[in-house]
Amino acid sequence: QVQLVESGGGLVQAGGSLRLSCTASGRPFSSYAMGWFRQAPGKERALVAAISWSGGRQYYADSVKGRFTISRDNAKRTVYLQMNSLKPEDTAVYYCAAAITPSTFSGTYYYAYEYPYWGQGNQVTVSS
Repeated sequence: QVQLVESGGGLVQAGGSLRLSCTASGRPFSSYAMGWFRQAPGKERALVAAISWSGGRQYYADSVKGRFTISRDNAKRTVYLQMNSLKPEDTAVYYCAAAITPSTFSGTYYYAYEYPYWGQGNQVTVSS
């Protein structure tokens, strides 16, 4: 069973920074491709960033490019989302997600249905 535990959300002023962390248990962490999604009130859950099992490939939504960075430390079984220059429109519940992936696949996944495992969600609030 895969469990994902998130930490690092909170309240920050516009222009500030936060770092989210997500630690996984279960299979070797290097067998997971990882993603960060967010869901604002009244909106659908949307992919923010994704990273391949090796960390060699990353994907970012256009809305966060240049401001957010996804990274992973396989030895610590943890994926991070560094969020800089935060805007009020970044306010949402952020979820990390994991997808077991074969080592022969070096890419990322883009859709929520491709990720079977989810963290509990972490509120990020950006005040103006």
